[in-house]
Amino acid sequence: MIKQIIQTDQAPAAVGPYSQATKTNTLVFTAGQIPLDPNTGKMVEGDIEIQTRQVLTNLKAVLEAAGASLSTVMKTTVFLTDISEFATMNNVYKEFFTENPPARSAVQVVALPLGASVEIEAVAVVG
Repeated sequence: MIKQIIQTDQAPAAVGPYSQATKTNTLVFTAGQIPLDPNTGKMVEGDIEIQTRQVLTNLKAVLEAAGASLSTVMKTTVFLTDISEFATMNNVYKEFFTENPPARSAVQVVALPLGASVEIEAVAVVG
């Protein structure tokens, strides 16, 4: 197995010593995506709905750069700074995962990088 580093300018650049995703054979593992605008590198302004939409748009771009897609995601992990915003996040999430959604965990955390309210990571099948 060879680890391939995935990089795309359609999603925000890494803000630390990590890759947007790594790929090996038939699996891709994404880094957690936060609501950064890939064009400006700045956090999008807005509520959990706006932030979740940007996070999932970023995640989609990283997956596509790896040869995967939202439809091939096997598992996601959602990190929220306020679990009471789960329902709103979930309404946006189901717009992106319309059929046969992946397994998912959702947890509340004390804080996320750059003050984000939501972060999502995924494991997907390539191809």
